[in-house]
Amino acid sequence: MSSSIIDDQPYGRFHRKLFFLSAGGPFLDGYILSVIGVAITGATRELGLTSFAEGLVGAAALVGVLLGGFVFGWVTDRVGRQVMYTIDLIALVAASALSLFVTEAWQLVLLRFVAGVAVGADYPIATSLLAEWLPAHRRGRTMGALVAAWFVGASASYAVGYLVAAAGGEDLWRWVLASAAVPGLIILLARIGTPESPRWLLRHDRPQDAAEAIRTALGRYPTEQELARLAETEPAKSSRLSDVFTGGYLRRTLFVGGFWLCQVAPAFAIWTFYPVILGAYGFEAGDTALLWSMVVSLVTLAGCVPCIRWVETYGRRPVIIWTFVGVTVSLAALGSFPGMAAALAILMFVVNALAQGGGNILQWIYPTELFPTDIRASAVGVASAISRIGAAAGTYLLPVGLEAIGLGPTMLVGAGLSVIGTAMCVAWAPETKGQALHESAAVPQQSEARAG
Repeated sequence: MSSSIIDDQPYGRFHRKLFFLSAGGPFLDGYILSVIGVAITGATRELGLTSFAEGLVGAAALVGVLLGGFVFGWVTDRVGRQVMYTIDLIALVAASALSLFVTEAWQLVLLRFVAGVAVGADYPIATSLLAEWLPAHRRGRTMGALVAAWFVGASASYAVGYLVAAAGGEDLWRWVLASAAVPGLIILLARIGTPESPRWLLRHDRPQDAAEAIRTALGRYPTEQELARLAETEPAKSSRLSDVFTGGYLRRTLFVGGFWLCQVAPAFAIWTFYPVILGAYGFEAGDTALLWSMVVSLVTLAGCVPCIRWVETYGRRPVIIWTFVGVTVSLAALGSFPGMAAALAILMFVVNALAQGGGNILQWIYPTELFPTDIRASAVGVASAISRIGAAAGTYLLPVGLEAIGLGPTMLVGAGLSVIGTAMCVAWAPETKGQALHESAAVPQQSEARAG
């Protein structure tokens, strides 16, 4: 295996700090996308939202994530990771704070959309920057751990909603939405001064800046030999967004976008409307449903923990395949027996949450590993955009589906998507465990080997 000063570095203080700063993005993503499930009841009553408008509110942030990832992934490959690392959070903080002044449904939809754009932009920015700094032996585990921050954020949003509901009731829904501005501002300030990716700098023929970035991060300048070895893996090169859809990378784009879509389309719909869905299975609306929503989010977080290690011990491919199987079985059970007892429904949601948590860590690993530095952020943005088409559609259609075809068939649609995702992973999922970043991102050959 060829290596470099970055691939060979021990996992140290800088890497831990960068991880926590990058994890702020998925934390805010989980918080913002889940908190609407907490606020939607109060907003619907006060603003008089129809099921159509309710679906728009739920899907607006996801549409924003789609646009933000697609556009700003490309921008990040052009202008660099560092400058975008803070700009996107400014928009997020502003949109969250302005939620305090919402008086019309269209205002709520617009602010949710803007917040979604900011969150979507952070996907390619933060993941590319972190992946390009991590040593090879910790890349999978650390990138996978990012998704845990999503569920921490989701759980935090339900905790805030539970406390607010207990304190003042549903009338405080504006404050619930605006609360995202507080962690957003903290993360924004902490990110200032983060060094640029030396891999990106070398791709843009800036070796001296790359050496300075390494000194800032690792505490010493690289030797000429170390910088030359890293430069060999990151030759200066111009690229276009269309490169993501051409040559050997087209199948990889379809794979990462496809499996991501099949994971999040049913998952985001369920997470957004957990209180509503749990109510349909017999749980009381209000505090009880919110409490169970928080519990299920924490269980999803627990599902991430073993898989973060398993991707480095057993590999990426078996983890993603078997977690898809778990999601399929649980959704099929929920859909086939919609009248099941509430306790059994919770058990199925727990199984679903554990499998979702484990499988979702690959959303943060595969896209960064399968594409080179010059198109990495673009590829992550495109994959994120593809996934959010499904997530937005699922979130919009779930309340409509519950009203039109009922609970059981709606869950079975989600199970069908999971079957497609399973088949896609069996056919296309590569094994990248233990490879240096430039090796896993190399243009695949027709004979590309798969482990598993």
